[in-house]
Amino acid sequence: MILKGSQRAGASALADHLMNARDNDHIYILELRGFVSNDLHGALLETHAISKATRCQQYMFSLSLNPPQDHIATEDQFLDAANRAEEKLGLSGQPRAIVIHEKEGRRHAHVVWSRIDVEAIKAINLPHFKTKLRDLSRDLFLDHGWALPDGLATYGNKSPLNFTLEEWQQAKRQGLDPREIKQAFQQAWERCDSQIGFKNALEERGYFLAKGDRRGFVAMDVDGNVYAIAKWTGLKAKEVKAKLGSPDNLPSVDDAKSIIRSKVTDQMRGYINQIKDRHDRDLDPLRDDHRAMTRAHRAERQRLKDGQDKRWATETKARSDRLNRGLRGLFDRMTGTRRALMKRNEREAMRCAKRDQKQRDRLIVEQMKDRRHLQSRINAIRLEQKDERQRLAESIADAMQLRGSQKHADRVRHTQRQRPIISP
Repeated sequence: MILKGSQRAGASALADHLMNARDNDHIYILELRGFVSNDLHGALLETHAISKATRCQQYMFSLSLNPPQDHIATEDQFLDAANRAEEKLGLSGQPRAIVIHEKEGRRHAHVVWSRIDVEAIKAINLPHFKTKLRDLSRDLFLDHGWALPDGLATYGNKSPLNFTLEEWQQAKRQGLDPREIKQAFQQAWERCDSQIGFKNALEERGYFLAKGDRRGFVAMDVDGNVYAIAKWTGLKAKEVKAKLGSPDNLPSVDDAKSIIRSKVTDQMRGYINQIKDRHDRDLDPLRDDHRAMTRAHRAERQRLKDGQDKRWATETKARSDRLNRGLRGLFDRMTGTRRALMKRNEREAMRCAKRDQKQRDRLIVEQMKDRRHLQSRINAIRLEQKDERQRLAESIADAMQLRGSQKHADRVRHTQRQRPIISP
């Protein structure tokens, strides 16, 4: 599993994010350990309250557990990864919450620990946690027989398509896959060896080079959104400067916006809006299928849960009825019979809990197969739309260059008409 962790605060915001049913098909709280509250919001607020006795600002440690794309992890696998992570980080026994998310045919989990040691009344230090998680992630891939990603196989050969949360959020607001945006910038970078070449390569993809206020080189799309070149190419600022030189001869962000507005005609902007609207409509039937599938899957899981809860109550009562009361119960305590019965009940309860867990896993695996089939249809449409957006960007770039050339020709003709004729 890919493990990504961070120290953080914001108990309410984190609980809202983890329980966000709008962006996830299914949410399941696998474990709440060491809290008084039996809901996630209350549990994380307990962690915040306890931290008030210390000077710690980042009182939680949040970890995401991401299995490979083609693997459906079980509850036991998530629990095993969480247990191994907390042991490696030095968080053993700390209050923790585990939440499982399902989205777009993928299943992953989030673990949140309290960093506050209530006995010592101080925060637990987590030195080199990124290195420890990287090593554990590699061990998990090897233990499960999964193919190692390049980043874990070589420790540093990071995939060029990895992106930060900030990049993801910026791209999400515009309705584009950030990998698509990042590919466009990286492909343009690989094709060029100078500033003018990079500028032309970007324009072929619908982005326009400009001088940023503080970030050196930036690019803008036809809607005026700004992208830092170093961030979206995955390079350092000095590498960008070494290849592109100084940005001083480029227009500022404000000037670039004016240039783009003057170049992109209302008709072109209308084409862009038409394609955006049609792309959104194309996904409507699949969104309906997604909503219907999610409702059906949730109902099926609820039926299983209700059945398991009812059976658990019946089995618990049967185990309780084995324990005698009154004088016979006192006799059982004296002879050790009660202790033997209680141990038997504990073993049986554990077997029943494992049985229920396996039932949930089987149901989820079957549902995930249906969800992945639907996601493959969604991805196919998204790929077609990506190609169409690329063709549109190239058409817009051609039209803008043509319009710029036409304006230049018009200025030349106008100058020639105004120039006085001098006889030899």
